[in-house]
Amino acid sequence: MRTIGVIGGMSWESSALYYQWINRGVRDRCGPLHSARLLLDSLDFSQIAHWQREGDWDAAGEALAASARRLEAGGAECIVLATNTMHKVAAAITVATDLPFLHIADPTGAAIRRQGMDNVLLLGTAFTMNEDFYRSRLREKHGVHCLLPGEQDRAQVHRIIYEELCAGVTTETSRDTYRRIVAAAQAEGAQGVILGCTEIGLLLRQDDSPLPLFDTAALHAQAAVEFALGDVA
Repeated sequence: MRTIGVIGGMSWESSALYYQWINRGVRDRCGPLHSARLLLDSLDFSQIAHWQREGDWDAAGEALAASARRLEAGGAECIVLATNTMHKVAAAITVATDLPFLHIADPTGAAIRRQGMDNVLLLGTAFTMNEDFYRSRLREKHGVHCLLPGEQDRAQVHRIIYEELCAGVTTETSRDTYRRIVAAAQAEGAQGVILGCTEIGLLLRQDDSPLPLFDTAALHAQAAVEFALGDVA
């Protein structure tokens, strides 16, 4: 079994899910007493969020690169960045270490195409929705086109993530907001919904959506299990 290195803490609410899902995946594949060989380097999200607000992506990238180097030094054999937004600085990580980097958009794009879809709603932070670093990878590598909520709805999705979900808070009011946004996207032709922030799955479940949900955190964790067990070269 190969050792997974996870850069976490962005936020720790979803990093805890990664730990659970990866270990459950190994247990389910290998037997009830098995668990993953896993290293977690958990960062202080308050500092990362500050750099995001200030647009200091170089500082954020260096912090994540340093995290990857610590994981490599500890014996990790791949790097899993447990956040969608910070894949904006994925290049800083990939040049900092020779370890395989499991990009979160790749298992997501593959899962969407397996379902025969190519036109999906993307929900995430404002950075993930408004900028092209994430959508372009899905489009160019997987042929997946992303629809976006309207500007005001994007602001609401972003606010709920930072003010509520990253703090472990879920409310029916916010769930209803997400439901409404999904319904509007369905009317515009969306075939599915990417939960493009690793915290959104804390709020929105399949029962809440008339469209199939693609939970990026769960799919990413599954990809890590496949790597650890040798399914991925």
